[in-house]
This record gives sequence, C-alpha cells and structure tokens, in this order.
Amino acid sequence: MRIGLLTEGGYPYATGESRLWCDRLVRGLAPHEFDLYALSRTAREEAGGHVVLPPHVRRVRTAPLWAPEDDGRTHGRRDRRRFAGHFRSLAHGICAEPDAPGPDATGFAAPGGVLPGALPQAAEDFAEGLYGLAELARERGGLHAALRSELAVRTLESACRAPGVRRGVSAATVPDYLAFVDQLERALRPLSLDWYGDDALGAADLCHAASGGSAALPGLLAKRFFGTPLLVTEYGVQLRAHYLSAGDAPLPAPVRALLAAFQGRLAAEVYRQAALLTPGNTHARRWQERCGADRARIRTVYPGMESARFTEVGEDEESGDPATLVWVGRVEPAKDLIALLHAFAEVRKAQPEVRLRIIAAPVREPGAETYLAHCRSLAAQLFPDEAAGAHDVGENPVTFEEIGGPEAPTLADAYAAGAVVVLSSVVEGFPISLVEAMFCARATVSTDVGAVVEVIGGTGLVVPPRNPRALADSCLALLRDPERRYRLGAAARARALELFTVEQNIAAFRGIYLELLSRSPVRRRAADGIPFGHPAESHVPGILAGRPVSAAGRAGDPDA
Repeated sequence: MRIGLLTEGGYPYATGESRLWCDRLVRGLAPHEFDLYALSRTAREEAGGHVVLPPHVRRVRTAPLWAPEDDGRTHGRRDRRRFAGHFRSLAHGICAEPDAPGPDATGFAAPGGVLPGALPQAAEDFAEGLYGLAELARERGGLHAALRSELAVRTLESACRAPGVRRGVSAATVPDYLAFVDQLERALRPLSLDWYGDDALGAADLCHAASGGSAALPGLLAKRFFGTPLLVTEYGVQLRAHYLSAGDAPLPAPVRALLAAFQGRLAAEVYRQAALLTPGNTHARRWQERCGADRARIRTVYPGMESARFTEVGEDEESGDPATLVWVGRVEPAKDLIALLHAFAEVRKAQPEVRLRIIAAPVREPGAETYLAHCRSLAAQLFPDEAAGAHDVGENPVTFEEIGGPEAPTLADAYAAGAVVVLSSVVEGFPISLVEAMFCARATVSTDVGAVVEVIGGTGLVVPPRNPRALADSCLALLRDPERRYRLGAAARARALELFTVEQNIAAFRGIYLELLSRSPVRRRAADGIPFGHPAESHVPGILAGRPVSAAGRAGDPDA
C-alpha cells in the first residue's frame, strides 16, 4: 500500500521530535511505499538537511510554516464574499464558548445542551469554515493575502465582540487581532499547499499523521477531498505542548486565549475525523478523550526504542557503582534538578560516601545554559569540595558531565555509571530516559508525572514531584538493599523488552495499516511480488463508511 506520512518539525529532517520513530517505522515497513509530506518549523531545521532515506520512499514534499508563503494571488469580489462567509464561521467557532449548544431539527438551540450525536454549534461552525477555506484555497488560491487582510481583521473583531464568547477574548484590541491573524495564517498554511491532487495525497491509500495539530491538516483535507482514511499518532499531545509553551510566549493574554481556542478546536476536529488514534501512553490517551475523541477509535501503541545498544549493560549484573546515583536527560527547568540536589543533600547526611552524577545531553537551547549554571552554583553551595587530607585536592560529590565526554562516551556508559537512576521531573510526557534505564536493568526512583507510572509498572519506586525528602528516602532504600536493586532492575528490563522495543511498535502499525485498509476501497493494484498487499475485505463491494464502494474505484465515484 502507499502511505502518506505527515510530519511537522521532524522526519525527514535531521532534527526534530518525530525523526527517530518515523525513520524506524519507514525502514521497518519496507514492503509498503511511503510519500513524505513534511512541515518545517525553523530555517535552522531546513538547513540541517534530510536523513538518508530508504528506496521505498517515493517522494518528499516539504513546506515551511515559518517563512512568508504568498502565492501572489488576490480574490475578486465574489471570492472575497465567499472568503468572508467561511472566515466568519471559523472565527465564530474559535471565539465561542466550547459548550455552546447546537440547533435541533427546527433550527433552534436544543434546551439543556447538545442533542445526542450532534456537534455543538461552535464546533460545527469551525469545521464548516475550515473546510470552506480549504476548498477556496484549492480552487482559487490567495488565502495568504486574504487571511492577512483588513476584511479578516474586521471579521475577527466582530466575532470577539459577539455575545457568548470565551473568557479573555472580548478584551482583545486591534493589535491583538493583527497578531492573531498572523499566527493563524501560519497555522493554516497547509490549506494552501499543492499537495491535494490525484498524483499526491489523492494517490495515498492511507494518511498517517505523526502528530496532531498542523501536521494532521493535510490528512483532514485528504479525507475531505478523496475519502482517504486518517491515522493520527501522538507520543506528545500537540495541544498539551501548546498549553505548556503558551506561558513562555511573548504574546498578550487575548492572543494566547485565541490561539489556545484555535488549537483546541483543531484537535477536536482531528480526533473526530481520524479513523484511528494511536496515543503513545495512557496520559496522552486521557488528553485525547478530554478533547472529545471516541474511545472506540483509540488504541495505545507504545513508542519503539532500540534496545540492542543497552544489552551489554543490561546483562551485566555487576556493572554500576553501588554508591552512585545517576541522572540522565536534557537540562531544563521541567526536569527539576534543584529538587534533586536538595534530595541528594539529605542522602549525603545519611550516607556520606554516596555520589551523584548528572549526565546531560549537549546543551543546545539558549535558556538551558542559564539553568545549568544555576544548578552548578547550587551544587557548589550545598556541597563544598571535600578533601581526604590537608594536602589533597578537594572534589565535589556532584559532577556535571555530557554524554559523549570521556567519562560517559555513550548513553549505555551513562546508565552503567551507577546502581540507581533518578528521574526528578515535574513535567513529563513519555519518559524516554526511564525506558533506557530499564533496558539497562537499573533500579529507578521517579516522580509521579506524565506516563511514569504506566511505564515503570511495579519495577521501580515512584514519589510525588517537588518532594526532596521522599526522593531522598527512596534513593536510600535502594542504596541500602542490593538484592532489591537487582530484583527491580531485572523486572524493569523484562518489562521494557516486552513493551517498548522497535519490533513491537512496527508489528503494531503493520497490523493497523492492514486493518484500516480493509475498511477502505482499493485505490490501485498492489505491486507485483507483495502477496496480500490488500486485505481480502477491501475487494468486496459493499457499503463502507456510509458510501458505496467497489473493488475498482474510489468511495463515492459514480463511474466506478
């Protein structure tokens, strides 16, 4: 089958969150053909270039979300009226309260809320406006200029001042409208791309979005224009990421409220239209359900990680200093190294010989350097350099190291440095470093955030976040009990090998692809040499998704 893989800020670029798992997925499903449709976030990302792609990747189409993309077209009077109507619906859907009731059969709002099976009016308006703008962009172009026009600003102003709008939206002023339409045009840029032809997404048997948000927009339109089924995978929920980053954005409160409303509406529409959602953990699944996703169309698929590079450490029961705690990860405030250092101070009071090694990935983010310097300063204050004698050079029991340095040239060496691995985060999605420690058969102490409890199961100790005393007590419990450390480490490795390997991830998606294709019409013949390239069910004429289907044509094609 032919898969249209949709990404944003990741694969096939050399950097990005989705780069690794998408690359493993594509290489692991070599019998299928892949077309890549990638949205880039920054110029730096594009400058890094692409990874080397396997031969069954047929094409790569890319588009930036960061640079101006004006097709040079403007709308005539009729198209301006058409744009105004669709944008009015979109703006109303964004600004209105989430629980605004929808109309009943008579056209009036249903008393007490929304009728069973009906969309709220605001969500319906948002969908109508979104798809209307997409059809206008496909037929006429000119969406870039229209979204930044005075007409768009006035329409948005009218929607923000209408009765029943969201809290915070009514306080918006003209500068806020201008800032929001700038952000909105970038977010809706996928509507104006030339990806929606019979030789592009129209030729795909399945669209697989590697995240929600803007990456899934081309999949929504492929379903709208061609009936192509949409699969959405979220290992980190885009809506959650937007909420977490909104506080750091230098934008006025009304603009942040409008952006959050737009992202929430878009997420709900993606979840409603997707044939299947595959969150990477229960934490992400709860976010999707909270946004209205149907539980019957959600299936958890854990991320696949390479376990082979940790085999030597995981099978060596004697590796690791029994008096050393290890922390591995990216240095950022969400990891709460401050609490870890205070917890280690309590550990040192009980066992003065214990050491802490903080082994971090190379620092790239500008703010990370400042946070790392703050952590170093705190460590120097809490733990003055210690010397064995009057003529010896003192050493600090806390060391800050980089992966790739002389003491930890590889990730496996970092986890092999100590007997207990600590995770002290206050915010976490899927804890990759925790799974790596499990592959290395390490006993772990983690804070109860994100998907930590789901990942660790009963193979490690879990404490509340921002509680240095509980973190210290758990670390001491494992440092004082070698047999318990070995037992927990062995159980952790067995659990990781069962649930979090690349092989289980690829096997899950192989089955999901075939399952979704079995519910859809055959678009083309399978390539020679691929037995059962299409499931037998897809060749049986019948009614699928409420539309007539034949083995020769597309859904709803009157000539099929």
